Amino acid sequence: MGKKTMIIIGAGLAGLSTGCYAQMNDYESKIFEYHSVPGGVAAVWKRGDYLIDGGIHFLIGHRPGTPIYDVYSEICDIESVELEDMTTYLRFTDETRTKSIEFTQDIEKLERDMLQLAPEDETEIRSFIKEINSLVGSPFLTDLGMSTAPPEIRGRFDSLKEMWQMRGFMKYFMGKYSKSAGEYAERFQNPFLKTVITWLFSPDGPIWFVIMILATAASGHLGLFKGGCHTFVRSIEERYKSLGGQIQYRAKVEKVIVEDDKAVGIVLFDGTEHRADIVVSAADGRSTIFDLLEGQYIDDKITKRYDTWKTYDPMIAVSLGVSRTFDDEASLNAFMQKEPIHLSDREVPLLFLRIFNHGDTFAPAGKSVIQVILETEWKYWIDLSENREQYEQEKEKLAQDLIDRLDKIYPGLKNQVEKIDVSTPYTTWRYTLNDRGSPMGWLMTKSTLMEQIPRTLPGLDNFYMAGHWVLPGGGVPSSIYTGRNVLQILCKRDGKEFKHLPSPIQTAR
Repeated sequence: MGKKTMIIIGAGLAGLSTGCYAQMNDYESKIFEYHSVPGGVAAVWKRGDYLIDGGIHFLIGHRPGTPIYDVYSEICDIESVELEDMTTYLRFTDETRTKSIEFTQDIEKLERDMLQLAPEDETEIRSFIKEINSLVGSPFLTDLGMSTAPPEIRGRFDSLKEMWQMRGFMKYFMGKYSKSAGEYAERFQNPFLKTVITWLFSPDGPIWFVIMILATAASGHLGLFKGGCHTFVRSIEERYKSLGGQIQYRAKVEKVIVEDDKAVGIVLFDGTEHRADIVVSAADGRSTIFDLLEGQYIDDKITKRYDTWKTYDPMIAVSLGVSRTFDDEASLNAFMQKEPIHLSDREVPLLFLRIFNHGDTFAPAGKSVIQVILETEWKYWIDLSENREQYEQEKEKLAQDLIDRLDKIYPGLKNQVEKIDVSTPYTTWRYTLNDRGSPMGWLMTKSTLMEQIPRTLPGLDNFYMAGHWVLPGGGVPSSIYTGRNVLQILCKRDGKEFKHLPSPIQTAR
């Protein structure tokens, strides 16, 4: 009997990961990608001499000797991807420019700085720092609990093993550390520190995730792509092709073909039909379930999830090519604003600024790319997009407002801007088809993390899902692991051992 065939919808990280593990385990796969390049939201593009990176902000587990690094090594030549330690996770500066605090690898310094800024919050500060220190060096930081078996094949032993591995982490599902960052921040009296804690990641996200990120940074396990995140994506694509995988770009899927409650192929918008033994969607969850499958394979849990769960807010990114350098600046900065930034009906109190000073690929010598990222509303931008002139005017107005604000922080910058690029939620949707332009799918909360989302759909055989719609929180590791999970399920069901081979380029070194 020949190899089983597989169709994968989407060449983002989850789709590429699925493809790599499919090929390793003797399935014959082909990826159909809507866009002309791989990566999904991990996107990079050129504007003149400037390289705009709109994708991965940092890579968790970029150093050898960790579980997630081993997984990277299976699906790409990770050693060839140039990475730099992210020694500072975030630098916060207040609206007067007289107060600032850096979240670096030095936790002792962070504690001193916090106490100096807010002696009235000593008890809570010491408790916060203690939690960070308790996780520094923990294997959980570079595994993230994702290496456990997916729910479809998890036995009693797997569940007990997972509970044992997570025993030190269970406290974060109760008490003060189970609260959102915004709720937890209310424990602080100092207004500056209260704002800092609220916005360290997301006001709605759990504070324990913030603690975990700071511990990961302190452990030296956050990396920055010196050549842009596309170097990572392309390495995975090359690995997939070297294993015999195929990709068809500019291939928009119209529907999944189902016969006798079995997925047997897809139909593209050009009318062509493609058949396979297995279909995997690594595309947007809502459009997969309710459009490609016409909502025929759902249950109450799925309906509730898509009706009530919050997604990460869509983002607008204003990237500037400027004729100056920022050698001593942190790669990620937050500047509190005296006057909030107005976006639709939303007032944004902080200006988040990425500075691409960690490689020489982003701009010519003596120049830089900087990028303001702001949370915004989907409906506002999708409505604006119906009138192209108004849409472009609003983008230009926002860009000029942000340039004026940045000029006050970096005097003279206004006259140094050479390129302007504005990416809205509509842009994200247009290139990725992600639901409402969300960059990372389901928002990570205590309730969403407590629910195990299957990689399958009820009543439908030979169909699987991968990506951040089946594992809340988004990010690189979750996307990759969900693709890996699909093949673990398939190998178990087909009665064969799951293979996860390191890249031959890695082993040759």
